[in-house]
Amino acid sequence: MPSPYRALFAAPGSKGFSAAGFLGRMPLSMMGIGVVTMISELTGRYGLAGALSATIALAAALAGPQVSRLVDQYGQRRVLRPATLVSLAAAAGLLLAAHYGWPDWTLFVFSAGIGCVPSVGAMIRARWAALYRGTPQLHTAYSFESVVDEVCFIFGPIISIGLSTAWFPEAGPLLAAGFLAAGVFWLTAQRATEPAPHPREQHGRRGNSALRSAGLQVLVATFVATGAIFGAVDVVTVAFAEEEGHKSAASVVLAVYAAGSCLAGAVFGLLRPKGAPEPRWLLGVCAMAVSMIPLLLVGNLPFLAVALFLAGLCIAPTMITTMSLIEQHVPRAHLTEGMTWVSTGLAVGVALGSSVAGWVIDAAGARAGYGVPAVSGAVAVAVGFLGYRRLSRPAPGRGGTVEQHSERDEERHVA
Repeated sequence: MPSPYRALFAAPGSKGFSAAGFLGRMPLSMMGIGVVTMISELTGRYGLAGALSATIALAAALAGPQVSRLVDQYGQRRVLRPATLVSLAAAAGLLLAAHYGWPDWTLFVFSAGIGCVPSVGAMIRARWAALYRGTPQLHTAYSFESVVDEVCFIFGPIISIGLSTAWFPEAGPLLAAGFLAAGVFWLTAQRATEPAPHPREQHGRRGNSALRSAGLQVLVATFVATGAIFGAVDVVTVAFAEEEGHKSAASVVLAVYAAGSCLAGAVFGLLRPKGAPEPRWLLGVCAMAVSMIPLLLVGNLPFLAVALFLAGLCIAPTMITTMSLIEQHVPRAHLTEGMTWVSTGLAVGVALGSSVAGWVIDAAGARAGYGVPAVSGAVAVAVGFLGYRRLSRPAPGRGGTVEQHSERDEERHVA
């Protein structure tokens, strides 16, 4: 492991909460696709399977920020455990309803209940922020977490689909629920690294929601369009692989996409970016948009894999810089909620992008479907440019970015 990452884990407790976070995040990439596979295996109804997966995603998008707001007020242990129990109970109900053929409306009710699942990634990043706030190590920590995210998205779907097709249909979602339970309860058992809660009385009525921040509003709006890129690419790639006669290769091609982001995140974590993060963030959004253009020219699966690998290189650095911007624009008492709002924007965008892409594919074919992520990228760039002035003004009372802190520290040492 490169030295910056080795130094990162010198902090007591960091290895433990990072490992727990890895387990707790696996359901993010396993549950939705696992439900699709389970329902399609049991009933053959792909429309119902897709609708249930979308219900889980949208319910999580609605409930996630509310759970994280409670975490900021009352602490991770007091909120995550009951929220996880609700999600696990709903997952158990969904498996039983699917297995025994209960009415469709029960499937949707249980799917909505699964949306109470906490944003484990935001919880882990909040712990890193509590450990390394104002130091260059926080940049490395956010980079490491982006790599972990991509590893989950590389292996999670493969495990979930493989178990549900080779063992029994409910196996994928069942294992996802097991990972969630183990990860959250292990994480919340680690009290020494838990960030201190910020009760409502300490920050007044004005701080009721992190989304009051103009900078966060820009980030969330931009990442709705970015999420549409991701959702559309997934759906269109599966359709394109099927048109090419190799549908099973879609998972490998999408894994290459995630691998590009994983590699970029690992390398980016070794760097020490200088200057304000806002221009770097806007450059990353533009790069993601431009990387969608070659997809319009794909002629075969190998070329598609290369194009997606190059596109993936733009993702993790942009996400890492986004986390630094959230810390700059959101009060410390709402940091977990602010991170979750960006995930919510992505989830909403994924649902929109996959739906629109499916409609375009049905109407004009898979090749035309790649126009959806290209247009989504253009929208993300437009929103980024329109909101850039808001983004370049830090919220009152914020201490500045990780890079600015490190530069001030260097100046003090020189002085």
